[in-house]
Amino acid sequence: MAGRLETGIDVLDRKLEGGLPTGCVVAYTAEPASQSELLLYELTAARGTLYLSTERSDEAVDRAIEASPSSVGSPTVRHVTSEDPLEEATQLIGALPDGANLIVDTMDLLERADPTEYVTFLNELKTQMIETGSIAILHCLKGNDVPNSRPRTLHAADAVFDLRTKIAGTELENHLTIPKFREGKQPTEAIKLELVEEVAIDTSRDIA
Repeated sequence: MAGRLETGIDVLDRKLEGGLPTGCVVAYTAEPASQSELLLYELTAARGTLYLSTERSDEAVDRAIEASPSSVGSPTVRHVTSEDPLEEATQLIGALPDGANLIVDTMDLLERADPTEYVTFLNELKTQMIETGSIAILHCLKGNDVPNSRPRTLHAADAVFDLRTKIAGTELENHLTIPKFREGKQPTEAIKLELVEEVAIDTSRDIA
């Protein structure tokens, strides 16, 4: 579909009618103990990617991506380390090329900044995505110590991808739901993922 960028994950792209609209900002929520990063790594295969890490060093992220057995790209990885992470992230995002991916892993550090400054950051981020025809994926960890600005992230996002992990009998199951999708038909069914060594999608119940 015109005006959309494929994620590179076939079933997800079908659910999204061809992919994510250009300019889209996605909040990707997941438990810290899940292997949610595997989906982020696989997204880098679709196109050029700027990968901002707020916790792990750029060397650690590079090694993890290189060690991934799934199809990945060669993202530009930058570790946000300054005392003003919002300003540093804004400067890095300002150099994003047209039609790229932006991944922020994780959002917690930025969400703990001054609320007014954080809202300004979110608005500037959206503007940059529109102007460059890019898409942003914001990795948001769940847990007991969720930053106060998490609701602001979820409200500003055009789409929310929610990864839930549960034990079913003797198996660990991961389901991806999309509770929010502003720019198109909202998928209503969960997508079952296998996050072991790579992102595999169980389509046994998928009739799309």
